[in-house]
Amino acid sequence: MFNKKTIKDLDFAGKRALVRVDFNVPLDAGKVADDTRIQAALTTLEYLLDQGAALILCSHLGRPKGQVLPELSLRPVADYLDKMMDAPVSFVEDCIGPKAEFASEALQSGHILVLENTRFHAGEKKNDPEMAKQLASLADVFVNDAFGTAHRAHASNVGVADYLPAVAGFLLEKEIRYLGQAIADPKRPFVAILGGAKVSDKIGVIRNLLEKADQILIGGGMANTFFKAQGYAVGDSLVEDEALDVARQLLEEAGPHLRLPVDVVIADDFDADAKSKIIGMGPIPDGWRILDVGPETITRFAKVVADAGAVVWNGPMGVFEFPRFAKGTFELAKAVAESDAESIIGGGDSAAAIKQSGLADKVTHVSTGGGASLQMLEGEALPGLVSLLED
Repeated sequence: MFNKKTIKDLDFAGKRALVRVDFNVPLDAGKVADDTRIQAALTTLEYLLDQGAALILCSHLGRPKGQVLPELSLRPVADYLDKMMDAPVSFVEDCIGPKAEFASEALQSGHILVLENTRFHAGEKKNDPEMAKQLASLADVFVNDAFGTAHRAHASNVGVADYLPAVAGFLLEKEIRYLGQAIADPKRPFVAILGGAKVSDKIGVIRNLLEKADQILIGGGMANTFFKAQGYAVGDSLVEDEALDVARQLLEEAGPHLRLPVDVVIADDFDADAKSKIIGMGPIPDGWRILDVGPETITRFAKVVADAGAVVWNGPMGVFEFPRFAKGTFELAKAVAESDAESIIGGGDSAAAIKQSGLADKVTHVSTGGGASLQMLEGEALPGLVSLLED
């Protein structure tokens, strides 16, 4: 399944390696608030240092839209990494240009240099060849270990591969192996759980999985669009009216393979403290909205999961940010964790939910990339992977 060269295929002794990491981490008052993505990169970084490389790390942070925004500087991330690593870590205030060139030329083997936010330059998202060439000029070899941006064709993950030998880091390889295997040759029965707000984000995923999964369980806001497509009144629930025709087609194509909630938790406001009640799925009164799946749905979905050979889960079952409407998501997380199935959690909100439930270490793999894992579930090629050297 994985047919690209990795860092094990190259000699890094005395080389400067430009490593695309995913350090797009949440900051709180200028401090790293969640280091999951930093931790995920360490195996690759430590291996490269052991091989005698000097490491030049590049990443984006947030959405500065080509502007220099001090609150989105990677300096706090570099400071955090410096405390975690045995190797010296320095930071430079740009990712291209004279400052970056000087800092990279002075870098010694066994040392780490963190470049400033690549998205401070508009050329990053445009995959500008000039920016890519300048980034590539800092190093002898390129390592892509940022699965979280592998679905984007940007200068720092795709463009640079035109100018340097490009290989995968351990994290990127691991993500592709787990997700690729889950889709290409899953253990049976293969169950896909899809939630989140929008059907339109996951049309390609559902279509692709209809051919591969034995059961697709639908929850979250996207279930509302399917309910309305079936003719139910859904009150004030979140619905994508423009996706109703597609939802009808998918229901027709899927038949019994696609399962919707049989009961739901409704509330009289989109609020953590709203008045709520559980009802069997039927017409939702005006002024009320669906905010979670109900207990009978949890029981039925959990039974499907318990009998599964493999489970892929992307998207929460309800508004899990509100504790009173998180039960569906957390109970399903528990069912996945307790099953004997190979279980892959597809990044984004699903990853956040499994971590909040305290069950992340009970599943097979928690992906670091929401959008990238979705694109893989659609069966689409990832630009950040395509650009690497073939094995």
